[in-house]
Amino acid sequence: MTAYVSALDLFSIGIGPSSSHTVGPMRAARDFAAEAVALPGHPAIHRVTCRLFGSLGATGLGHGTPDAVLAGLSGMSPETCDPAAVRGLWVGRGERDLLLAGVLPVRMSGADLTFEPFVRLPGHPNALTLTALDAAGIVALERTYYSVGGGFVLRDGEGGDDDRRAVPAGLPHSFDTAAELVALCERQDRSFAQIALENEDAIHGRAATLAGLDAIWAAMAACVAAGLSATGSLPGGLGVRRRADRLRQRLEAADEARERDTTHEWLQAFALAVNEENASGGRVVTAPTNGAAGILPAVASYYLRFVRGASRDGIRDYLLTATVIGSLFKANASISGAEAGCQGEVGSACAMAAGALCAVLGGTPAQVENAAEIAMEHHLGLTCDPVGGLVQIPCIERNAIASSTAVNAARMALNGDGVHLVSLDTVIETMRQTGLDMSSKYKETSTGGLAVNVIEC
Repeated sequence: MTAYVSALDLFSIGIGPSSSHTVGPMRAARDFAAEAVALPGHPAIHRVTCRLFGSLGATGLGHGTPDAVLAGLSGMSPETCDPAAVRGLWVGRGERDLLLAGVLPVRMSGADLTFEPFVRLPGHPNALTLTALDAAGIVALERTYYSVGGGFVLRDGEGGDDDRRAVPAGLPHSFDTAAELVALCERQDRSFAQIALENEDAIHGRAATLAGLDAIWAAMAACVAAGLSATGSLPGGLGVRRRADRLRQRLEAADEARERDTTHEWLQAFALAVNEENASGGRVVTAPTNGAAGILPAVASYYLRFVRGASRDGIRDYLLTATVIGSLFKANASISGAEAGCQGEVGSACAMAAGALCAVLGGTPAQVENAAEIAMEHHLGLTCDPVGGLVQIPCIERNAIASSTAVNAARMALNGDGVHLVSLDTVIETMRQTGLDMSSKYKETSTGGLAVNVIEC
């Protein structure tokens, strides 16, 4: 086995506000619906119920999980659906008809979807059970799924990601740790990006890989642009006002007047733009999660705008470098806020962006590993305590701050020689242990921290 996860899976185009609470449940429900309508005698299916456990039950309402489940049952995919068509699908206490997998009429009531935050299944804190019943209430099909972070979904009893996301055996480059990855690069005179690209060639082929990377970046850039021009308040009841548009206008005026260096303010504006789009349920790229989706696009936008010689090839290398780093976090710790707290989301994304920026600025493999380590080390213990169960406070500002940290970590590593006392592997293992020790109230349940100390008006 190798820690490697394909870039085209790690970075998936979907919708906000959450990869684990929106994208994952939609994929699970879509998978369930496809299986249900393929059953012999499927016209007998009359109702479908859904139970949301653990973190999905605790913060699923604020994260749009009920809407996502109904969208998936209807056959929608997060990659291709119209985000506006997802919002409002769940009718609460009412009833609605839907076409299961787009073909079979069934009726669902609000009572058919239940929230069970104090029930934790053994596989993962993000769990849901879907059940199809006939007119007599007899179970025709039942499946339990785990949304394990980043939009990845496992069926209960399965040991790996679904077949669509499986990495084939026999990749040209195999590694399980950052130390192995750096040694591999140095032994074969390869960069992190080259290692990733040659693995992608074996999975998708060169043409499909480059087209996929370009599509990922196009979606990221479109999200930045949309967020920089959107106005108003975010949905959910907190009344959080969008700030990216106003910040953009101020920075453009400051740049025109040549008042000051606005580089880092633009970096933060890029991150705010993405996470405001995510919070509104818009089109966003999971990178590696939605809650941390602003960091990698923001740092890449900084690179293109402010680094001399930046190019499309540099963006491809940036994404590929981030992929191998993100693969290490996913394999050896977690990218799920419900499992590891926000250190697993924002911390991982910050490390990925720091290492990727370091690489495209000319860093050696040892310096790239150092940049990722610096970034992650200073996110250890970061809690996930979204106010109101919404991916808004503190999530949006947290992405902006982490984007700055990523740039600082990359620059710091470039000023060193790659030799350092604390390794990336050590920090990843520390993050894993810290996540295990962290109280569940600080892991995307909104039962501790800011979530209970901020008065909702």
